[in-house]
Amino acid sequence: MEKLVFLSLLILLLNLTPLGADTFDEDIDEEYEMPELLPQQYGRGNKVLVNVDGFGAAGDGVSDDTQALVSAWKLACSTANPVLLVPEGRRYLVNATKFQGPCTASMIIQIEGTIVAPDDPESWDPRSQRTWLNFQNLTMALFQGNGIIDGSGSKWWSTSCKRNKTNPCREAPTAFTIELSSSVKVKDLTIQNSQQMNFAVSRSQSIRVTNVKVSSPGDSPNTDGIHITGSTNVILQNCKIETGDDCISIVNGSSNIRMKNIDCGPGHGISIGSLGKNNSSGIVEKVFLDTAVIRSTTNGLRIKTWQGGLGYVRSVRFQRVTMDNVSNPIIIDQFYCDSPKSCQNQTSAVEISKIMYQDITGTTRSKEAIQFACSDTVPCSRIFLKNINIQSEDGGTVETFCNSASGTQVGNVQPSAECLSMADNKMTTLQETEVCSIQSNRQFSINKSTINEAPDMENSCSFL
Repeated sequence: MEKLVFLSLLILLLNLTPLGADTFDEDIDEEYEMPELLPQQYGRGNKVLVNVDGFGAAGDGVSDDTQALVSAWKLACSTANPVLLVPEGRRYLVNATKFQGPCTASMIIQIEGTIVAPDDPESWDPRSQRTWLNFQNLTMALFQGNGIIDGSGSKWWSTSCKRNKTNPCREAPTAFTIELSSSVKVKDLTIQNSQQMNFAVSRSQSIRVTNVKVSSPGDSPNTDGIHITGSTNVILQNCKIETGDDCISIVNGSSNIRMKNIDCGPGHGISIGSLGKNNSSGIVEKVFLDTAVIRSTTNGLRIKTWQGGLGYVRSVRFQRVTMDNVSNPIIIDQFYCDSPKSCQNQTSAVEISKIMYQDITGTTRSKEAIQFACSDTVPCSRIFLKNINIQSEDGGTVETFCNSASGTQVGNVQPSAECLSMADNKMTTLQETEVCSIQSNRQFSINKSTINEAPDMENSCSFL
């Protein structure tokens, strides 16, 4: 038995994928040296593995393993070049916990087993109503593995006021949060059945999420797949998201958000917002989505803001997106009102400008395939449509709705967006250049002859 455990851990170590130099300009060796097996940690050279089982974790999904994981974290966080291991084939029941940095050195968190939350909302720690697994103040950390983070959310959903309006509305936890951190990579994990939001990136910078699967039922309320707030330089790539709310939501204080190869649905689509609730200020800029499939969602590409808000959304580009039986494939809604009561008409609004949709195709179950419902006092401006072909799922006709929106269409646009005002001469003549902000903070200009070429994922493009 001891030999089997040793061989299993050895194979794991040899297959760990480090946080490479191409990601955050920091070298971590490709392979780990063969270690000696010790009760809770072992290593040779500059790598040390810390196994949660060595701290008394039962791994049976019933016993409370919170303290074992906390103890393993504290040791790993204070150790040079650690690998924190959650072994495969086991279920670790963990209560709401904050895992604090900063740590001594860069860390790899290797999750191969399942971390599961308690399933009873009534027994949840009232001091941690908004988060379950919350990782704070990390620098140069890598979360990876074939493991699962399972929020056990079914009882939370059944008591939600969104599912049953007679229930009181109350806070619920986000399953997995990266907060106040930088240079963090998350790859290959599955996050599922969250109590509310599945995965949040909050007040962080230089975060890369790749090959992550998010899965919650289509009727699970408020279970946003990946939620980005107050963060910059975030990359989401090769992610599959099935959920009961927005597949991706990007809210206030976020910029330079790049997404590529996203599979979304069911859910509410890919959203910027909501912004401006309760007369607040919201700012989102430099958002770029390249290549996505959106299936059977209640919205496709959405920007949503409340009346009475301040701030702006600008420099957004959506391209190469396929819609499959999607309601509201392209929608800007400055009259968003997610409230049991009707919202009061107000004159101030979050300004929306420099929004580009290119190569968007597929089918919709909505008559209005394109909707630009913008404020009369703070209109949407500089909307650009190119090569749009959205057809009715049932063979009927589709149309575009515009209110207080200006911009232009180029190439084949179906349904036609002639309702866009042509007051925006710079957009209609396309005589200006497009400026792309490169990750290295260098800039270059793209002249008119190349304006239609897709930028690299390392670029975040906006109109002048």
